[in-house]
Amino acid sequence: MSADIYVLIEHMQGKVNDISYIMLAAGRVLAGGSGGQVVGMLLGHDVEGLTANLAADKVLLVDHPALAEFTPEAYQKAMAALIEQSAPRAVLMGETSIGADIAGGLSALLGLPLVSLCRHVGAEGGRLTFTSQICGGKILAEGELPGPTCLLTIMPGDYKVEQGQSSIQPAIEKVPALDLEDLHVSLKEYIEPTAGDVDIARESVLVAVGRGIQQEMNIEIPQELADALGAVVCASRPVVDQGWMDTSRLVGKSGKHVSPKVYLAIGISGAPEHVEGIGGSDLILAINTDPKAPIFDIAKYGTSTDLFDIVPVLTEKIKAAKGG
Repeated sequence: MSADIYVLIEHMQGKVNDISYIMLAAGRVLAGGSGGQVVGMLLGHDVEGLTANLAADKVLLVDHPALAEFTPEAYQKAMAALIEQSAPRAVLMGETSIGADIAGGLSALLGLPLVSLCRHVGAEGGRLTFTSQICGGKILAEGELPGPTCLLTIMPGDYKVEQGQSSIQPAIEKVPALDLEDLHVSLKEYIEPTAGDVDIARESVLVAVGRGIQQEMNIEIPQELADALGAVVCASRPVVDQGWMDTSRLVGKSGKHVSPKVYLAIGISGAPEHVEGIGGSDLILAINTDPKAPIFDIAKYGTSTDLFDIVPVLTEKIKAAKGG
């Protein structure tokens, strides 16, 4: 058994995913309590260059052609070998499509406990703790990480990308891949977002519209505000279901998890499925005519003024402040 904290480094098409840095930051907290090191697990082919700014003490690099693209089967086999060899105190994976594909099967394969949907981890007096959201975010469950080894999936929110980055190159240990022949799953192609669209997960200012916008033509109103702010418009599930915006703009449990500096929710009630996707926002603002709307429970500032009255005024004020 080891006191080390292992972190799966997610990457795609030659770029480390932001969730990896968030997990490294969480791993650093746990390692402070366990007394171990933060160890990255980097699986891939010709990906050593991705280790440059990882805030890890060491990176276990597993290089194999079968790992060139992500498949849950190959990743589970490679990770299982690493975990069985060292028995780390905890293994962190992202609460992402990749992490979700791996975590449950890895838990069953190794017979290890899994704590999913973790928003926060802690280390006090040698105790490693977690805070996990359940029931769509309506309830937060707290507890101590079971031992000797525990798997976790980490959600964005409590930790920032820059906390998991470092200018110091971590030590690299190359580990041979074992038993990656005769795999049943392979990647055929990447399906990219609609041409010309944006990745809302990378935007620093978002203007989000919900059911309160009433009809498609009214999206022009928040779009003008977004243009004035230099922001991007995104949406909650009802707007996307109506076909008024592309699914690439969907925020929430079944869409993108976002972490902008400013998230302005317009006509959004704040259902748990939507709130789950905006926990990483630095500042949440809300406009909703229902003063009891759940969105006000998480918004720093809000107003129950009708959006059709206040948004055009905000737009003009911002344009004036910018000199027209």
